[in-house]
Amino acid sequence: MGGVEDDNEPATKRMKLSSAALRGLSNGSSCREPASGSCIDLMARPLPSEGGDEIFCSKGVNRRVEFVRIIAEALYSLGYEKSGARLEQESGISLHSAEVNQLMQQIVDGLWDESVDTLQKIGIPEESVIKFASFLLLEQKFLELLDQGKIMDALKTLRAQITPLQIKDSRVRELSSYICSPSLGAPVGSHGKNSGDICRAKSRTKLLEELQNLLPPAVMIPERRLEYLVEQALVLQGAACFFHNSVDKEMSLYSDHQCGKDQLPSQTLQILQAHTDEVWFLQFSHNGRYLASSSSDRTTIIWEVDESGSFSLKHKLAGHQKPISYVSWSHDDRQLLTCGVEENVRRWDVSSGECLHVYEKTGHGIISCGWLPSGNSIFYGVNDRSICMCDLDGKELECWKGPRTLKISDLEITNDGRQIISICKETAILLLDREARAERFIEESQAITSFTLSKDNKFLLVNLLNQEIHLWSIQGDPRIIAKYKGHKRTRFVIRSCFGGLNQAFLASGSEDSLVYVWHKGTGDLVDALPGHSGAINCVSWNPKNHHMLASASDDRTIRIWGLNGLCTGHKSGQSNGIHICNGCT
Repeated sequence: MGGVEDDNEPATKRMKLSSAALRGLSNGSSCREPASGSCIDLMARPLPSEGGDEIFCSKGVNRRVEFVRIIAEALYSLGYEKSGARLEQESGISLHSAEVNQLMQQIVDGLWDESVDTLQKIGIPEESVIKFASFLLLEQKFLELLDQGKIMDALKTLRAQITPLQIKDSRVRELSSYICSPSLGAPVGSHGKNSGDICRAKSRTKLLEELQNLLPPAVMIPERRLEYLVEQALVLQGAACFFHNSVDKEMSLYSDHQCGKDQLPSQTLQILQAHTDEVWFLQFSHNGRYLASSSSDRTTIIWEVDESGSFSLKHKLAGHQKPISYVSWSHDDRQLLTCGVEENVRRWDVSSGECLHVYEKTGHGIISCGWLPSGNSIFYGVNDRSICMCDLDGKELECWKGPRTLKISDLEITNDGRQIISICKETAILLLDREARAERFIEESQAITSFTLSKDNKFLLVNLLNQEIHLWSIQGDPRIIAKYKGHKRTRFVIRSCFGGLNQAFLASGSEDSLVYVWHKGTGDLVDALPGHSGAINCVSWNPKNHHMLASASDDRTIRIWGLNGLCTGHKSGQSNGIHICNGCT
């Protein structure tokens, strides 16, 4: 027909009208009789005049008419009809114009030709919006006529009113097919009281929702606009707060939000002392209820976190013949992988502590490991610089040969299971798309010692030999977006992590026995936490408790950091408010 196709439909507004706000309207869903009723509770009362559109407030950005209309809309949406009407009456400012009120009532009463005429009078500048709104009204007329069995009237509407609009050609063809085949276009469960009755028309309430989403906001204010503006203000205040690390429900409308430094973990609440040698690695489970730590004493310990935030030893896993350099939680946190240094990978049941399987590569040592998100396969890096995938029984499914990994290497798999990330040479990280068989690289000028993938898989935190940490965006072409300095690294592998609310902070171990914390967005050093007496090899931030951080050290201990003044609730074994746990039961 030469008309505009569906994908050229005008952009709709962000907020949609909720059906609750239209509860005073009849739904018009009868198959035989068009619905009718009053929309007095939805519409503003027509008034003789509106207040001036002057600017007010200290910043000079609020217009009085807009402000009053938005408040009135909020009152009506909250169910305060009398208060909303009183505000309109006292201010002289209508929520909707008389023409909009008339349009809405005509829709409720099913006066479709009259509603199309009124639509032309409400002052919409965009002709395309008027056309699409007219299409919605006439489509509803067509479908209701069809549902009433008035086939010829429906056909006349299609030919004389809908088709001349020259838009939504594919939908017009679909409507035409309903004339030829009455059973087409009927949704499941749409039969009326009689077996032959079919209802294709949407409710008139739904039609009003669609119109409100289509028409300019100055004509029909988006539903719950004030609620959205207030929510947006709180979100922006949180984003602007340098130390923001509290959940949104703790923010108040009564005052501007500003977190203090006390919202970040900075005090040792518990010291875990069950390892007999240096603690090299640790990682919280995805649900935050467990912490796994591995050591050069060739054991891995699963610590359980109770509701008060206190840690207790759940299992001490033994069986490796070499120090354990890496652990990885399954996505459901029911199983744990542990990797000995150039040895093997063991899979453990978290509940019982039983070793379920040992994975080995004949003639080679394994140096890292990770889970496929489905939980039915694992990955591991091998000291011949390859990466292999096998099922839970150890059957090798795939292997990527060549310079895919190094002797000391981290290994990450994205949440969709598509990309494998590994250090492929001293100054480069490989991002391997295993489905597309495509490779991308992160190139650094210094040797890479470790890396960490963000929870949303958008960023990579890369530790370098020159005592810098680089933040890379890995969406599209990898690019560096921030650098962090301050920690010390001369000899050992030091690991960092993302953490805090929305992972807005970074933490890192250091060889000077301090835990370093930075603001991810600004790169500013927030704190350096003393307490350990040896190099700190690894840190892990609890993904479910933004106020809990763990650090592993060569001093054979793990420190649990929390908020100042917070107590874990233990009365025994404490010194200066610090609870000591040696793993004894």
